[in-house]
Amino acid sequence: MTDEEAPQPPPRRRAIGPFSLRQVSAVALVIVAAVIVLTLASVPLGSVDPGLPRPLPSAFVMRDPVAGLEVGAQAPELAVELEAGGRFELTDLDGNPIRLADLRGKVVWLNFWASWCPPCQFETPILRTLDRRYRDRGLALVGIQVQQTLEDGRQYAQRYGLEYPIGADVAAHIFRAYHVFALPTQFFIDPEGRIRQIVNGPLSEEAAAAIIEALLPPAAASPAPSPS
Repeated sequence: MTDEEAPQPPPRRRAIGPFSLRQVSAVALVIVAAVIVLTLASVPLGSVDPGLPRPLPSAFVMRDPVAGLEVGAQAPELAVELEAGGRFELTDLDGNPIRLADLRGKVVWLNFWASWCPPCQFETPILRTLDRRYRDRGLALVGIQVQQTLEDGRQYAQRYGLEYPIGADVAAHIFRAYHVFALPTQFFIDPEGRIRQIVNGPLSEEAAAAIIEALLPPAAASPAPSPS
């Protein structure tokens, strides 16, 4: 048998270190696929171009919807008689009573919320902004925290710099008395104590400001400059 007729060894496969080219290619494909999946998961669906409306998060539903209070009705006081006896009165995080009777003459915004509720977290900066904007014009914003500890409420208020009173409805007595079924839920009460607006879910700054402006007396106009 001549050298030309002798069987030739199979061509040697290319390799990178101890790995074959096929193994390296498979690993590369896995990495690329993982990058694509992570990118899709972290980028919101739909357009986020500046100037386009961004949808608000929906409310966090706590129980089946129930027949609620009616717009135009007198808002119930923030206290309930307990079935086991005794009376529960809403107090702030320091134990001071919060009574609607003490807020008569103001526009009252009751905001039922919890720190673990994502839509409530989304809304918190809006509440802080509007409280500072309208409190001197007669707005009394009261946050009513539901089913969380006093310490949770204190830490949350400190973290976000909240200056309005927060009622501690730890056992959800006021939550049930107001027939709330989702967080956040908003009640806007006029100076005579009547419910004027109920919103199940978070509000944008523009929507909340429009409700408040409709209930507050007009802002005093700045005096015209005197002629020199």
